[in-house]
Amino acid sequence: MIAVIVLVVVGLVLLFPVVMTRLAKRKLAQLERAKATIAAHEERLAEERQAQNTIIPEDHGLLLGKDLVLFGGPGPEEAAALDAAKAGDWRPIATHLAEDGTPDVRWRRLFGAADLAAQDDTWLRAWREERPQDPTAALLHADALVALAWTIRTSARASDVTREQFQGFHRVLTEAEQACAEAAALAPDDPNPWAALIGVAMGLNYPNDRFRELWAELTKRDPHHWGAHNRALQYWCQKWHGSHEAMHAFIDEAIAAAPVGSLLAPIKLEAFWEQFVRDRENTPASWQRPEVGAALDAALADLAAADPAGIRITYTRGWLAYGLTKAGRHTEALEQFQALGRFIPPPFTGFNDPRQFFIDLRIDAVKGAVAAKEAARQQA
Repeated sequence: MIAVIVLVVVGLVLLFPVVMTRLAKRKLAQLERAKATIAAHEERLAEERQAQNTIIPEDHGLLLGKDLVLFGGPGPEEAAALDAAKAGDWRPIATHLAEDGTPDVRWRRLFGAADLAAQDDTWLRAWREERPQDPTAALLHADALVALAWTIRTSARASDVTREQFQGFHRVLTEAEQACAEAAALAPDDPNPWAALIGVAMGLNYPNDRFRELWAELTKRDPHHWGAHNRALQYWCQKWHGSHEAMHAFIDEAIAAAPVGSLLAPIKLEAFWEQFVRDRENTPASWQRPEVGAALDAALADLAAADPAGIRITYTRGWLAYGLTKAGRHTEALEQFQALGRFIPPPFTGFNDPRQFFIDLRIDAVKGAVAAKEAARQQA
């Protein structure tokens, strides 16, 4: 009897690993099937979420995301001139910058060359050496110094800027201030040296009264200079040397004095954005306030009266696309996205992923416009 019991026990001991292995394999197989089921379910949910946040751009008069480009790059002529400057030949860029145009058009032309000179000004120094009294070269030198100073500082918060960066920032801005004065002396009627000085005023902390003196000099030469107004808005905003009230008062006064079509009205939308972001209230509810609605309407009217070939049209459409979407005016917003074509302009260019942010907001506009159209159809 004992022998039988021993045999049974031994058999069970030998059989136990086999049984447990089979059970483990069975449990493992069940676990793998469960994981596969969960993964498939999550994949379906992801596809559903993606489908909900996806449109067919062509169905709504829009380009595919891959065809979109950031706005503000140089055109073919400017690109060729900049390439020549990099190679040491300043004459093509001098010719490009000397072309006729309003002060604001000439101001906008400076940006690419100023950025290039801020990186390497060898070609600009050669230009100035050969033509020391050339007002365009003097202005470019001044604005390049402003660009260099702000590059040294970076766009970081003041608490994240080192002492050495601030020292370099202020040193170069002091040079830029002198260069602006020289450029103004060479072209007494040109507002653009004064426009360049705005960047100096911000960084060297001009008091408000001193800035008003600067502004008076600029506006008596060109009262509706768009680029200067856009840059001065930053001086008057709360994060620099003003307040929400001062910023809005500044742009409201400018809009009231300007003819319709000047495209100063859309700058008011940027002022609201500065306010809402500063106050951490950049929500649809903020953009649906009556005063914001009035600003959106004024910007639309300004756009309708403006030269469609004007250099500030794309900026205007960008802010309208953003503001109208945030305000829930999706059909009007979609019209602006359609008119933008392949360009991604401000304010989208200021975000970490401009393309994706632009596409996401564009989807919101399309979905809202489609829903509004369907609601109108049902009510008809």
